[in-house]
Amino acid sequence: MMDLVLIGIGTGNPEHLTLQAIRAINRADVVLIPRKGGKGDLADLRRAICAEVITGPTRIVEFDMPVRDPANPDYLSRVSDWHDEIARRWAAAIPQGAGRVALLVWGDPALYDSTLRIAERLRARVEVIPGLMSPQVLTAAHGIPLNEVGAPFLVTTGRRLREGWPEGVDTLVVMLDGECSFQGLPPEGVTIWWGAYVGMAEQILDHGPLAEAGPRIVARRAAARAAHGWIMDIYLLRRHPASAP
Repeated sequence: MMDLVLIGIGTGNPEHLTLQAIRAINRADVVLIPRKGGKGDLADLRRAICAEVITGPTRIVEFDMPVRDPANPDYLSRVSDWHDEIARRWAAAIPQGAGRVALLVWGDPALYDSTLRIAERLRARVEVIPGLMSPQVLTAAHGIPLNEVGAPFLVTTGRRLREGWPEGVDTLVVMLDGECSFQGLPPEGVTIWWGAYVGMAEQILDHGPLAEAGPRIVARRAAARAAHGWIMDIYLLRRHPASAP
């Protein structure tokens, strides 16, 4: 049975790699690198990481990522079909006889990443190497704590945020938001800390009261996406208790 190693690599900075991750990359027979349409920089970053840390005979094999079927109206079904196709492409790309195959996973495989679920579709022993998560990199870049003293926080998505501010929590970390969903929130008493390409040379940061910083962030995000052809961003929202219902 093949060993499939899912290696968290942080957010694109080779210095985010742990010693454990570097050793795991070098123990692999093959590293699979996905090519995504319009996101060539991401493949380039993975290639650069491999070039910097591989010291032995580990091979690099690339494959083209499929896209989700926009014709399927059911979100979960659409994602499941997409995962099935990704698993098929992994299997087709893995060379005959490769006993240990590694995938370099953005951030950490445990947080808003589908790699573990896709791996379940293959006959393989799965090993996970943890990596820096983007919420950590965001809060480090802004020099702020993730949570208030003794208080909970929630990590969610832009799609969920559009349903309204969740009950029982005043700090939200929002990922996978291509629509700047904070625009639909009442801005009074809310502060935002935003970052794009966090941890990378292209890093962009902004923060402030949501009413003031929100429009700036929308404009800066659009400009950055136009310049690079892709964007990965994340933000933290903190609601002051006086503004909570």
